[in-house]
Amino acid sequence: MPPPDAEVLVVGGGPVGLAAAIEARLAGHEVVVLEPRSGPVDKACGEGLMPGTLAALLRLGVDPEGHALAGISYRRDGAHVDHRFRSPGRGVRRTTLHAALRARADELGVAHREQRVRTLTLEPDGAVVDGIRARHVLACDGLHSTVSRLLGLDVAASRGGARRYGVRRHHAVAPWTDLVEVHWTPHAELYVTPVGPELVGVAALGPTGTDLADQVALAPELAGRLEGAPVVGTLRGAGPLLRRTARRTCGAVRLVGDASGYVDALTGEGLRVGLAQAHAAIATLEDASAYEREWRRVTRDYRLLTAGLVTWATSPLRPAVVPVARRVPWLYGAVVDRLAR
Repeated sequence: MPPPDAEVLVVGGGPVGLAAAIEARLAGHEVVVLEPRSGPVDKACGEGLMPGTLAALLRLGVDPEGHALAGISYRRDGAHVDHRFRSPGRGVRRTTLHAALRARADELGVAHREQRVRTLTLEPDGAVVDGIRARHVLACDGLHSTVSRLLGLDVAASRGGARRYGVRRHHAVAPWTDLVEVHWTPHAELYVTPVGPELVGVAALGPTGTDLADQVALAPELAGRLEGAPVVGTLRGAGPLLRRTARRTCGAVRLVGDASGYVDALTGEGLRVGLAQAHAAIATLEDASAYEREWRRVTRDYRLLTAGLVTWATSPLRPAVVPVARRVPWLYGAVVDRLAR
């Protein structure tokens, strides 16, 4: 067999892909990242780094600028329930996060190629991705993973399942709180995250056709805060926010982050789980079954708690979410702490 062109080939240069590349370099591996997009990669997301996410980034030597986050506030029809984190989180623009991760990867000597994946062939001692021979391949290429599709690992979503989408934009306005506000409208959730001294991100999660402006209008408290605040940048969308895979390993390939499976963004913890998967993938490079076990372990809370909350949020009992959280704040706080750690 000819020698590999890369010991670890990371497909996808978003935050999880770059984190996986950093993990690999810190473990002493030579790394190449394939990413067709140049410059900081943006994405429709809430942009709130939970305390566990921030701690994982700091461990990698990444400390992005942003706005301090102290907790989460659920709000509906003038009622609200707040819970403060045990340690701080941070609101960070996705492009700022990407730039900080890319700078750290460059500092560690990660190689980058602006290239889109079209072919993948498994070999006894590795894989060949578009002519690049690698001993290990980490597929970090997101919700619409090309690698997962090429390997036949995708599982079709149930026709009866709720298909939810996300849209996000920013407003030039001074943050009025250090909490992530989640405004519950009849059919969507609005995530309001301070990401700078004069910048707030607003993301909506809801069914097909969710219009951000319409949803903000259904949350009078938020609409009043944003009235007259200029929109910054363009509206971004993502979805459907559901992905299932048959397994997370195939020969030399490991699926990491959204490519490995995704429930919903409702709890704001996809990035924390993705970083944990990246760490697990590098720690178990030589053992596929060990990665499958670690993947199940690090995603267990996320899969169970998020799936349960999404089921509740998409059921006729949706209007009870905030009232129940107010009646049993200890339970609401326990869930927030469990997912934020």
